[in-house]
Amino acid sequence: MAYDSNNVFAKILRGEIPSVKIYEDDKTLAFMDIMPSIDGHCLVIPKEAAEGILDLSPDGAAALIKTTQKVARAVKTAFNAPGIMLLQLNGEAAGQTVPHIHFHILPRQAGLDLKLHGKPMENPDKLRGFADKIKAALD
Repeated sequence: MAYDSNNVFAKILRGEIPSVKIYEDDKTLAFMDIMPSIDGHCLVIPKEAAEGILDLSPDGAAALIKTTQKVARAVKTAFNAPGIMLLQLNGEAAGQTVPHIHFHILPRQAGLDLKLHGKPMENPDKLRGFADKIKAALD
């Protein structure tokens, strides 16, 4: 399937849709999920146009995991989380809802309920507060 350059993440990368950014470099972008499963839920995407892991170049995959690891460390610190959940879904059948490869990073505490993509949109000011906590914890 051809990459859809009108997907929401492609629009975020082009600046057509706002996002609460956490981290950005020349190959990746990390930002808060606007419909978080849990406080601190954020996303990391490559700037390369790729629908899933099998479409991403080796260099793009390396950059994506490097940023995911960096942001996951910051999320763990910022939310004093004993665990971090990483999710990466490929294809609609796997539950992928945006056809641009991305990692979900979720701080986890024992006993917390988790529903993916199940909550309503979060208040942008609250997301900015979470983003500021994570940015402060970046190396």
